[in-house]
Amino acid sequence: MKTIMLLVLSGLLMTGCEKNVEEKVFFSGKYSGTFERTTGAGSKVSSNVSITFNDANYSGTSDRMKFPAICNGTYSTKNNEIHFTNSCMWTADFDWSLILNNDYTYKSSGDSLEIKREYAGQMTDLYKLKKEQN
Repeated sequence: MKTIMLLVLSGLLMTGCEKNVEEKVFFSGKYSGTFERTTGAGSKVSSNVSITFNDANYSGTSDRMKFPAICNGTYSTKNNEIHFTNSCMWTADFDWSLILNNDYTYKSSGDSLEIKREYAGQMTDLYKLKKEQN
């Protein structure tokens, strides 16, 4: 009887120790594509962008000044979320929600990467990127 109790307790302890593993992803290389902001009224404005990822760092550019405002900083991922921490100083003459900063969701498939942020149903920012081949 003691043996059965020990086996049951051991089994319970082992299943209780199971850890939730979160997937952390680091992108590598230069990704180019488009940035598109869609407003609640359905209007869309886009630009061409490129973002280079190197370990936990990023830097980028846009063909339209501050649309979006991409500079450089660090990023981290957790499951399907990506958090950008912008390292640059910005002037106050534009909409700061255009700065690549804070929390987004992402989808990655092969050499394609989509990064998205929604603003309470009012606006959506979408980066559609493809990894450049060296």
